[in-house]
Amino acid sequence: MLSRGDFIRQSLELHLFFARIMKEHSFFLQIGFTPKDSDYMTHADNFRMEFDRLLAEAISLSNGIVSSEVLCSGEVITPFTSKAEAASAYFTGVNIPVNLTEAEGNLVGGTFKIDSAVLEQRVFSLNHRIMSLVNSLIKFKTLLLSNVLSCKMFTVNYPLLIDHILREAKFYSNIILSLQNREEVDLQKETYTQEIFWNRIMAEHSKFIRGLLDPTENELIKTADNFGNEFDQLTKEAKEAMQQTIPSSQVTEDSLNATIEISKFKAQGTQGLLECKIKSIIIPLLADHTLREANHYLRLLKIFSKSE
Repeated sequence: MLSRGDFIRQSLELHLFFARIMKEHSFFLQIGFTPKDSDYMTHADNFRMEFDRLLAEAISLSNGIVSSEVLCSGEVITPFTSKAEAASAYFTGVNIPVNLTEAEGNLVGGTFKIDSAVLEQRVFSLNHRIMSLVNSLIKFKTLLLSNVLSCKMFTVNYPLLIDHILREAKFYSNIILSLQNREEVDLQKETYTQEIFWNRIMAEHSKFIRGLLDPTENELIKTADNFGNEFDQLTKEAKEAMQQTIPSSQVTEDSLNATIEISKFKAQGTQGLLECKIKSIIIPLLADHTLREANHYLRLLKIFSKSE
C-alpha cells in the first residue's frame, strides 16, 4: 500500500505531466473542427479550460512536494513551451494561459516533508475530479473517432491521432485509479506495460510528424520515417519481452537509446518551427507536446534500466 507521502507526490507529479497533455489534446481537437461543427469546437474548448483550472490547482499544491527529477526532466515544461504556446495562440486566436507555464517554471522540488492528512485529502479530491473529467473526455474522443470513421464528420486530425490521444486518456485514468486505491507499483510489470505503451506512442508521433511535414522536407521526412520503423520494432520487442521470449533488459536499453535520439529530433524540430525554418502544417504546441512525452518516457526508462 502506498504511503501518504508517496500517494501525494506521485499524484501531483502525474498531473503536472498528464493534465497538461489532456488540455493540449482538447486544444488540438478544438482547432481541427470545421465551422459546421462549432458545437464540438465549443465542447473541446470547455474541456481545455477545465483542465487549465485543475492543472492550476495541481501546480498550487506541488511546490516543495514533487521531486526535482520530474521538474528537471523536461516532461512538465521545456525551454520551448512558453514560446510554443504564444505562437499557437497567435495562429489560432485561442487564449492559452502562459501563466501556468511560468508557475511551473518556478516550482521547487522536494524540500518539504510530506505528512499532512489535509494535503492528502486535497490531493484525493483533486484526483477524483480530474479522473471524472478525463473519463468525460474519453467519451468525447470515442464519439469523435466513431463519427470520423463512419464519415459523419470531417476534422483535420488523423483518425489515428484521435485514437492515439484516446489511448493516452485511458492510460491516465487507469493510473489515477491505481493511486486512489493506494496500489504499489510492481516495477517489472510496470516496465513491460510502459515500454509497450510508450514505444507505440513514439512510433505514432514519428508517423504524425512525417505526415504533417511539407512534402519538400525530404530529409526530415526520411528521419521521421526511420524513427517510426525503429519504434514499431521496439514495440514488438517489448511485447516479446513480456512473453519472456527475449531479455527485457535489452529492450529497455534499446528503447532508452532510441528515445534519447527522438527527444533530440523533437527538440530540434520544435526550435525549427518556432524559428520558421521548417515547412509544415505542425502547430508549434504539438511539437513541444510530443517532446514532453518523449522526455517523460526517457525519465521512466532511466528508472527501469537502474532496476534491472
